[in-house]
Amino acid sequence: MNPESVDVTAGLGGFLAFFLLAVALYFLMRNMNARLRRMAYREEQEARAADDGSGTDSSGPQDGPDVG
Repeated sequence: MNPESVDVTAGLGGFLAFFLLAVALYFLMRNMNARLRRMAYREEQEARAADDGSGTDSSGPQDGPDVG
């Protein structure tokens, strides 16, 4: 037996394991990004509420003239 002619590869099992890990990582990163975005949005809303002194969202014009 010639040991130099033996090829050892990961084969289908190695490919499937790597693929499943990659898919799991994709979904974990997607979920983490959504949670971070949501957390930043909540912090922004809390900062706005603290600046306004009330818990309502005041996205309209503050000092503009009344039209209509």
